[in-house]
Amino acid sequence: MDSITQILLGASVAAAVVPKHHRRAALLAGGALGTLPDLDSFPIMLLTEDPVSLMTLHRGLSHSLLVLPFVAWAIWAVFRRRNGRVAEAPTRWFWAMQLALVTHPLLDAFTVYGTQLLWPLPLPPVMWSSVFIIDPMYTLWLFLGVLVAAFAGARPAAQHVLVLGLALSSAYLGWSLLAKGMVERDAGRALAGMGLADAPRFSVPMPFNTLLWRVVAMTPDGFVEGERSLVADRGPMRFRRYPSETAAFAQIAELPAVRRLAWFNHGFMKAAVRDGRLVLSDLRMGAEPDYSFNFAVAEHDGEDWRPIPPEQLSWPWEARRRLGEMWARIWKDPAADGSLDAHEGATEGAIR
Repeated sequence: MDSITQILLGASVAAAVVPKHHRRAALLAGGALGTLPDLDSFPIMLLTEDPVSLMTLHRGLSHSLLVLPFVAWAIWAVFRRRNGRVAEAPTRWFWAMQLALVTHPLLDAFTVYGTQLLWPLPLPPVMWSSVFIIDPMYTLWLFLGVLVAAFAGARPAAQHVLVLGLALSSAYLGWSLLAKGMVERDAGRALAGMGLADAPRFSVPMPFNTLLWRVVAMTPDGFVEGERSLVADRGPMRFRRYPSETAAFAQIAELPAVRRLAWFNHGFMKAAVRDGRLVLSDLRMGAEPDYSFNFAVAEHDGEDWRPIPPEQLSWPWEARRRLGEMWARIWKDPAADGSLDAHEGATEGAIR
């Protein structure tokens, strides 16, 4: 999740646990601990300039549930020796620090980017992908709780609002999992009818909401992509087919950088040729044809593909227009009034 949300979550859980006269201090300490795991980006940038490593090492060691409890314990031990607030209430501060750190990677795992919860075990990153990386409806309740607690201090109202904020934000995560289950059910039915029941797939909410979802399933020659509005859509889910340079990808699939990307994104990649180079796009973040992470990994020498040092690419895309279209799509199913354009309708008809 975004840094502001992680700060608010860390502040909320810490302030809810410590004694009431330590509450304001816990808001600051919890906020600092809540953002600490994301500072791993700085040492990674000092160690390497390889864009694939920069992406795939993030949310690793500093987000591991096998590491963070010991980090929290070490920080707690240092402050306990100073005979300050931690020494006054060591048990409560121990759990405040543990929760402020451990909730960070757990919340990150609800996004699609992926979090290596059990690093250093060589398991693919966990990506429950039920909330977007920024979701105001999750963050709002934490913000209100922290705001009231900052002003109320030791008064009982602060504790009540902090707990309420945590309860409402957690309930929202529960709703996101329920919504994802409904989307997965509808997507599974539609894909089964297309002969893709066993195709690898993922679902992810569109930006800033949990009402409109995007589903991608891999095919032998590329992938299919569709959207599902929990508000407007009623009929079978529709998908559009997109090609991928699968033959070229097969030639470079064993390159270390490509294998690392495939491990990190669970194989949800698109291969495309741009300016004579083979570019791999992470299908999980973005939507056709615009993706957040694109890496050139090979170039054509006239006869074959040869590896090149990975280079991260970006190109302009109309985010403002797409967000407007997304907002309209939440409330309206294009198929309800026959407004699907000819290309989309023809494509859907071909794969249903």
